[in-house]
Amino acid sequence: MAALASSFAAPVFAQEAQSPWLVRVRAVNLSPENKSDPVGGQGASDLITINNKVIPEFDISYFFTPNIAAELVLTYPQKQDVRLSGTKIGTFKHLPPTLTLQYHFMPEAAFSPYVGAGINYTRISSVNIDGGLRLDSSSVGGALQVGADYKIDKNWVLNFDVKKVQISSDVKTASGTKISNVKIDPWLIGVGVGYRF
Repeated sequence: MAALASSFAAPVFAQEAQSPWLVRVRAVNLSPENKSDPVGGQGASDLITINNKVIPEFDISYFFTPNIAAELVLTYPQKQDVRLSGTKIGTFKHLPPTLTLQYHFMPEAAFSPYVGAGINYTRISSVNIDGGLRLDSSSVGGALQVGADYKIDKNWVLNFDVKKVQISSDVKTASGTKISNVKIDPWLIGVGVGYRF
């Protein structure tokens, strides 16, 4: 009886011993959609753009259950170029933390895919654009996510992750008159490693 009880208790003990915390670091390619209204309401659309960029990313995940987790994605303020019809007209910085709720389909498997959805808050600062043009100080939008972890051992994982994030801002003159709206809405494609405590 003792041996039988031990055979059932061992996997439960192993599962309970695993920490709910997972941290990852990723290299992420930020690829903006770059949709914009005609400047001043006239002419062509999509003339205002920002550049693609590879950024570092750090995230913290907490598993409420083996299948359900929350992930907070962080980085430091990123500097981007602003272009009008391909000509650089200035720069700005953005800090885009994102919080998602994830579902992990096969948490016990070596290859563990997941999907997530949540919210992005982007803080825009250090705006320096020709003619004193201004941007909104913040943006709030949705975020969708799909990815997978591949377990190297009990603690370490390789990670591949794709997010689509809504980020937008009005473009205004120094006096506050809106002249355009830019939807950055980037794809964020990342690869990295994670550690499960």
